[in-house]
Amino acid sequence: MNAQHYDVVIVGAGIAGSAMALALSGSGYRIALIEPQPLARRDLPVDAGVHNFDARVSALTPHSARFLESLDAWAGVVGYRSCAYRHMTVWDAEGTGRIEFDAAELDVPALGHIVENRAIVDALLAKLHEAPDIHCLSPERVEACERLDDGRMSVRLESGAELEAELVVGADGAMSRIRELMAYTTREWDYGHRAIVATVALAESHQDTAWQRFLPTGPLALLPLPDRDDQHLCSIVWSLEEDLVDPLLALDDDAFCQELSAAFEQQLGGITAVSARFAFPLRQRHAVDYVQPGVALVADAAHTIHPLAGQGINLGLLDVEALAKELLRARAAGLSPGAQVVLARYQRQRKGENLLMMSAMDGFKRLFGERALPVRWLRNAGMRSVGAMAPLKRRLMRHAMGIGP
Repeated sequence: MNAQHYDVVIVGAGIAGSAMALALSGSGYRIALIEPQPLARRDLPVDAGVHNFDARVSALTPHSARFLESLDAWAGVVGYRSCAYRHMTVWDAEGTGRIEFDAAELDVPALGHIVENRAIVDALLAKLHEAPDIHCLSPERVEACERLDDGRMSVRLESGAELEAELVVGADGAMSRIRELMAYTTREWDYGHRAIVATVALAESHQDTAWQRFLPTGPLALLPLPDRDDQHLCSIVWSLEEDLVDPLLALDDDAFCQELSAAFEQQLGGITAVSARFAFPLRQRHAVDYVQPGVALVADAAHTIHPLAGQGINLGLLDVEALAKELLRARAAGLSPGAQVVLARYQRQRKGENLLMMSAMDGFKRLFGERALPVRWLRNAGMRSVGAMAPLKRRLMRHAMGIGP
């Protein structure tokens, strides 16, 4: 079978892969996008009840929103339904440590937006269907990926189709097939935690606030969803030690709401209803290198992070943005997109930043899981001190929002 020739082959049409393809569209590159699931748009539910929200949501920073806007996809995201959060409250379950962050402190309209993952995927998919230079291959799975003698990459699909390209981008998630086939080395460890995700209804308004309580058993986050028809809804991400998860999943809805209300200290009048609940294991993973000649990893294929700060998707989009910029520079300079000098610039930009965020999140997780009294006293004192230091707090906020120093 004759191979199909492309400049860039992207594996995975989730948020990162679709954004990668769109960021390169219009540049003159011949682009293929491979996805094992059908890339047909589906009707998104319009009912705003507790059972009609995607259990998977993301806290998009203003920087991520601007990047999606540059792809002409942001209007599709916020045009469906989203919630701009203007305030964040973080507190320690074992002490008086508490920090409040407010958009007014930076004179910005919002700290970020809580959006359903399916809304982001749908908005990107709509733009993919409009892009004549992106060849979508779906449903298709990668069977083999190897480097040819001339340095180009060969990708064979389970259907038997063969592709050749200057660059293969692995955007195929935490269990990346490209990372496996190209024998990337990773460092990883299991936290011994799982995260329960669901949509819940509260007795009172969430006040456009993202809430996070650090418990010894793991952090609990309530992320605001749009209030409609006197319904006050939030998405929860409740990280828990492994042996605590299954008993909570086995509870009926009323009993689960009682347990969740207690964990949330009965804030906002307590939890009144819950959707179907799902749980997923928490594992930290980081590729020792993001690039090889002719291959680059982005987003979860390169790194996965504890969800306690909701930074996973934002780090992934920063990867995509950085790699796309380097590939566009290479195009203008007449360089191959798979050249090591091109890919090395991408890795230098992103690897250190991602490691720093991953180390910080791991440190927070371990710090707030420590029950020794001196450590509890120090972390509570530290939270109060940061909350009282306005310049430091504003700097932390701007960094988390991706809007510079």
